[in-house]
Amino acid sequence: MELTPIQKDILIALINLQRQKNRAIKGEEIAYLISRNPGTVRNQMQSLKVLGLVEGVPGPKGGYKITSLAYEALNVTSVDNEAVVPIYRNEETVKGATAAEISFTTVRHPELCNGMIKVLGNIREFVEGDIVQIGPTPVNRLVVRGEIVGRDDTKNALLFTITEMVSLPKKPVKYYIKENPVLVSSNATIQDASRIFVKNNIHGAPVEEKGNVVGVVTFTDIGNALASGKISLKVKEIMTKDLITIDGETPLYQSVKMFNEHNVGRLIVTIDGVPKGILSKADVLHELAVY
Repeated sequence: MELTPIQKDILIALINLQRQKNRAIKGEEIAYLISRNPGTVRNQMQSLKVLGLVEGVPGPKGGYKITSLAYEALNVTSVDNEAVVPIYRNEETVKGATAAEISFTTVRHPELCNGMIKVLGNIREFVEGDIVQIGPTPVNRLVVRGEIVGRDDTKNALLFTITEMVSLPKKPVKYYIKENPVLVSSNATIQDASRIFVKNNIHGAPVEEKGNVVGVVTFTDIGNALASGKISLKVKEIMTKDLITIDGETPLYQSVKMFNEHNVGRLIVTIDGVPKGILSKADVLHELAVY
């Protein structure tokens, strides 16, 4: 269906306002958003109603509502319970906007990677050189950053050069722990703990006492003890006793938040409330590594 630029502007504005307000939208509201005369919008609405793209709602609280055909005409997928994918312009949130699609326009170029973002919302303030960020997306927590190189108002899309992309796997953390984690006895000396770390090429481990995990000890803990001249201490005297746990079913991206919130490098992973292993920042970085 061939639509004029103003018809596309009206439909995109109506979609955006209806998403925000969850009610019928007045023609004056649309006119204000797209900087047009209300009379012009009302005239265009008659044509859009004939095309079946909008429907009128009578009464004091009436106005216009979008139809499913409008999404098809704009080549935008309609989602009943959509998640908002935030868009940032120069580090500030673009209010009332969400990314509908992200596509790559170049992937084979050895030095450049360009993309296009189809937006539900107002993109008129974007200009060439603006820094844009999209995401995180709801499933894979994808975040894309780049610089605007152009704008396609007919598609309500932004063209940008991609400078950074990060995505965390959606699998729960239980998939990233070892089934038989290395444990250190609470009665072990710091020399014994050091040998265990070196042998297993690790920097920290849960501390076990009578079959229970009672703490975490790291090379940093050992280094602090040695620097203080306390070379005969046992692990239970230097370990961190306040365990920061994370349920094994928790998505991996949530672990990153916990690392930052608690300022720790390791989390105890529990399954059905029982400690089963340890997740470190190094484990997360390993999953993000590109080979």
